[in-house]
Amino acid sequence: MTGDAIRIDGLTKTYGAGRKTPEKRALDGIDLSVPRGSVFGLLGPNGAGKSTLINILAGLVVKTSGKVTIWGFDQDANPRQSRAAIGVMPQELNLDPFFTPRGALEVQAGLYGVPKAQRRSDEILAMVGLSDKAEAYARTLSGGMRRRLLLGKALVHAPHVLVLDEPTAGVDIELRQMLWTNVRKLNQQGMTIILTTHYLEEAQEMCDEIAIINHGRLVAQDSTANLLGRLDARAMVIAPDGPVGALPRAEGIEATLREDGALVLRYRSGTTRAEEVLEAVRAAGIAIRDVKTEEADLEDVFLSLTASR
Repeated sequence: MTGDAIRIDGLTKTYGAGRKTPEKRALDGIDLSVPRGSVFGLLGPNGAGKSTLINILAGLVVKTSGKVTIWGFDQDANPRQSRAAIGVMPQELNLDPFFTPRGALEVQAGLYGVPKAQRRSDEILAMVGLSDKAEAYARTLSGGMRRRLLLGKALVHAPHVLVLDEPTAGVDIELRQMLWTNVRKLNQQGMTIILTTHYLEEAQEMCDEIAIINHGRLVAQDSTANLLGRLDARAMVIAPDGPVGALPRAEGIEATLREDGALVLRYRSGTTRAEEVLEAVRAAGIAIRDVKTEEADLEDVFLSLTASR
């Protein structure tokens, strides 16, 4: 099925002023579309408005104005259908300590009106690696196991869209790998995934498309490849064959020396050719033992779009 899994038009959220606090606009006219079947990254610095946006999608926060459509259902006209189309794995470990994992999934399924015959509690527990903890109280689970249970709760009603809010914050490598394996599997089965993360290398590896929010406004939305292509920044990393005296100097080239002795020369491919960089190195009397080039990564794009705004 083609089209948008989520469509947001003119979304605004304003928190009223208190006696000692001014009015705050958390979201300021957001227009955003999430393609069906994609792994979509939602990025931004702390306080950018990501959590507010997710909570509005989840029905936990009431928007001030704008239109939100989830899987074709207008959130205002069809609140139950739009809510049923989305599952959210929150960042906070908000679990009832007196429920077992199986009990928590059964209760969550009941809240969504999933008939008992259609519930998949044991299947979900197996997928998130909690079958052996099915009857343990949630309060006895480790932090990683609780995160697995949060993912399971988000899946009980078989949503079309799954939102993962900082899913790998503070987790170990094993849990991170398990999570991404499951995410890829769910996406291959047709589920749309929305990911927020501070680990930009994860977003670069996992996401087909990325939106960046800053100060409540959408500053970029494009495919991951196109976002990376916005910067023509390059870095030439040279392993010198001997000690480096004076650093190379030339217009359009910035040279630094790393602690490991490598010489890094940053330049823009649109204005400076690689041969010019090498000529500057030779002019400085530096012999080259090895050389490689590095292109901009998502962190460079992120900083360029948010640092000065």
